[in-house]
Amino acid sequence: MNNNNRACPAWTFNGLFILALLALFSWPALAGVQNMSTVSLAPPQASQEVQQIFQDIVSTGDNKNMPFIILDKKQAKIYSFQKDGQLLGEAPALLGIAIGDYYYPGTGQKQMSEIKVEERTTPAGRFHALLGYNSNGEEVLWVDFDMAIAIHIVVKGTVKDRRFERLQSPNPKDHRISFGCVNVPPAFYTDTISPYFIGKGGMVYVLPDTKKLRDVFGNSLCKTSR
Repeated sequence: MNNNNRACPAWTFNGLFILALLALFSWPALAGVQNMSTVSLAPPQASQEVQQIFQDIVSTGDNKNMPFIILDKKQAKIYSFQKDGQLLGEAPALLGIAIGDYYYPGTGQKQMSEIKVEERTTPAGRFHALLGYNSNGEEVLWVDFDMAIAIHIVVKGTVKDRRFERLQSPNPKDHRISFGCVNVPPAFYTDTISPYFIGKGGMVYVLPDTKKLRDVFGNSLCKTSR
């Protein structure tokens, strides 16, 4: 009887010790599972270039702890992300009517009627974008104020422009109509841009039409991109 009584506390202590060891060694694995559930992933339906630049942004922290946008000009698609890389939303976009990645100096200071068709590009590159207002007092996200390039809610334009119809077209060529600004659906702007880019703004990555990613963003950002 006495031997059994002495054995019970010892067994209990050993059992607790073993359970503690199991908990200690299993915690990293459990934590890893938890972390995996919060890993930021690029939209699976996005183009390979979007997937590549997204991974480079997240892995290098290039967005400087700010929300960011990736604009895929080839597919006429725009993606908005929280600062940690979580997808806020995606939408079709209207772009500059001219194919090209170059900004023509002085274009941003011209009257719209003075801008030649070949100058109406949406320049590729990495931009620190800030919320502001256009000449009509409407809120826009200034991709580059001096270039007069902004992301904003789709404007009506002329009857011939058919901008709202173009947004619905599955053909990226139909989305080339603006003077260089990026037109997006109203809900996309109000839900995934305006509330998140308040204050210090965020980063906008405009992917190129003709250039390689590395030629636009450089080796420091394009770790995995080719």
